[in-house]
Amino acid sequence: MRKPFIAANWKMNTNSKSAVELATGVVKAVDGIDNVDVAACPPFVYLQSVIEAVGSDSKLAIGAQDIFYEGNGAFTGEISAEMLTDLKVKYVITGHSERRHVIGESDELINKKTHAALDAGLLPILCVGELLEERESGKTNEVVSDQVKKGLAGFTADQALKITIAYEPVWAIGTGKTATSAQAQEVHAMIRELLAQMYDAQTADQMIIQYGGSAKPENTKELMSCADVDGLLVGGAGLKADSFGEMIKITSELYASL
Repeated sequence: MRKPFIAANWKMNTNSKSAVELATGVVKAVDGIDNVDVAACPPFVYLQSVIEAVGSDSKLAIGAQDIFYEGNGAFTGEISAEMLTDLKVKYVITGHSERRHVIGESDELINKKTHAALDAGLLPILCVGELLEERESGKTNEVVSDQVKKGLAGFTADQALKITIAYEPVWAIGTGKTATSAQAQEVHAMIRELLAQMYDAQTADQMIIQYGGSAKPENTKELMSCADVDGLLVGGAGLKADSFGEMIKITSELYASL
């Protein structure tokens, strides 16, 4: 059985005080829960204070929201893998839909970032997902498959096992809309089948595939009950320790009963 992985992407939210309060609140919420991996991804400027606040032995791992592919140099405003590992960051998000569709990042750039992260010992969360018009035109599988293939280009099976795939239907992010459990399962199963073709069945069976897109306590059990949904990448609900903690508890109880 794959161990579920719930991560919160705080995006461009919180301040120095509320970031620490949120992180410490989540630490309290996950106390005693051992069957779910949990992470939070604060803004870059609060990473150090959050990491210091939660402590090195916390069950809450800390991730970054992005990364640059070069180790150092004249890249104004960018953050390198070495900077993140220096802070003891564990995870990093690559290819989030807002980086793709607001900032304009290409699959090739996302692949380079993912390689840089893994080469430095960070664990990437590689995001993929389709726009509303792509779903409505029946291109979901084509778009998502292309993003997975290009995002994982150049990775061996052993390396791929360290990468989490996060399926985020772009039309469900921050809109209040959520893919139905059937829609989520369909795409997750397609991704797992694709991974088996790219690598092998054993690798595909072990890889973690999260769902992201207006996930909240009310739909956690339904989503996490899907055979190929192994976790959640949480946006708005991850900005409140009680709601995020509730999602983790629901997942923990569900998996404890299996």
